[in-house]
Amino acid sequence: MSTVSDPAKAGILADESFMSADDLRSYMTELEMAKASKMTAGMDKAEQARKKLVASLQEEIAVTPAKIAEIKQSLATKTRAAAERGEQDVLVMRFPSALCTDKGRAINNMEPDWPTTLTGRPRQAYEFWKEHLQPAKYKLRAMIIDWPGGMPGDVAFFLSWS
Repeated sequence: MSTVSDPAKAGILADESFMSADDLRSYMTELEMAKASKMTAGMDKAEQARKKLVASLQEEIAVTPAKIAEIKQSLATKTRAAAERGEQDVLVMRFPSALCTDKGRAINNMEPDWPTTLTGRPRQAYEFWKEHLQPAKYKLRAMIIDWPGGMPGDVAFFLSWS
């Protein structure tokens, strides 16, 4: 192994082809900060999208005879396809637990009064089931399906005919 004894040649190691250990550490720190910034920006965008979704699902829709027919047709298509696959239930709605007055606690604990915690469109979906599907012997099951940061995340409604 040879060493560079000439100071002029030693300067070559500091040109743009090579970095000093300090420069390399700085570069690595900048890279890590850029990655963290991208992750934070991505998380910020995801949080903004989630807030927008919650706001839109908070607003109830007009339940007209045409809308009821449209929903029934959509559900019939989904349930038939699931039945053809041999399944006995189908996911019919997914929404953030922020649309529950208790952030999903009652659903997670399977409390009998969990429907009273629903707001907005999830509440309307429950009422639709109660009025139109329960008399036809369909069951509705609600459960927390993800746990970001250990807290209840999204809620799913499953329509079952078993």
